[in-house]
Amino acid sequence: MKLKKIYLFCLLFTAFVLASCSSQKLAGDLTLEQRMQEAIELFNKRKYLDARTQFRVITLSHGGSQLADKAQFYLAECHYALKEYILSSAEYERLLKVYPNSEFRDDAKYKLGMSYFQLSPKYSLDQEYTLKAIEHFQEFLEEHHSSEYTPEVEKKLSEARGKLAHKLFAAADQYRKMGELSAAIIYYQMVLDKYYDSDYAADAQYWVGECYRKQKRYDLAAVEFEKFMQKFSGHSYTSRVQSYLAEMPKTAE
Repeated sequence: MKLKKIYLFCLLFTAFVLASCSSQKLAGDLTLEQRMQEAIELFNKRKYLDARTQFRVITLSHGGSQLADKAQFYLAECHYALKEYILSSAEYERLLKVYPNSEFRDDAKYKLGMSYFQLSPKYSLDQEYTLKAIEHFQEFLEEHHSSEYTPEVEKKLSEARGKLAHKLFAAADQYRKMGELSAAIIYYQMVLDKYYDSDYAADAQYWVGECYRKQKRYDLAAVEFEKFMQKFSGHSYTSRVQSYLAEMPKTAE
């Protein structure tokens, strides 16, 4: 019980310090509703640093109030607006965990995925944040498929998946250029298995067939080129593939 009182005191003290340090001075005796109104006004004026402080005060000193989830959401929004995406992701996740029935749940789920998407680096680097963005975007679509955010989430999900496809395709290309054709085939096939709907699928399908052809495994090459013609007949490689297929029986002999 004593520890609980100490913890509560620390939270209240932190809230007081945050309020005192704000460059936008507010009266110390504001009611919860007044502080929320002032914080929202600061947010709407794009004074995100000051708004962030006030929303933090509310979450720390009024965590059990009816306005707590709203303050939590706008606290996350302040971090997002300031491009503090690691912090915004943590605050959106806190809202989803602590206030599962909040009216801001779908907004928070959407912005959680967007926070990780913003943290996603170029394809050649570690893709941990990209994977997290995909995870949360997919969960969003399952839970809120009729949301106004659905088209944007689908677009960002496609972009994130495309980045992972690019990473695999680049690895496949590297192996192919090094003459490691069997390894290249494995990675091209991974692109086709995992990211068949990406912009890299057609090229991956072509290069699987081409790698087999260079290995003189003409029966397998023919199978992969036929798949290419069925799926990507309008591609720039089409005439080349048609030529290979026409020559394949002669070459195989």
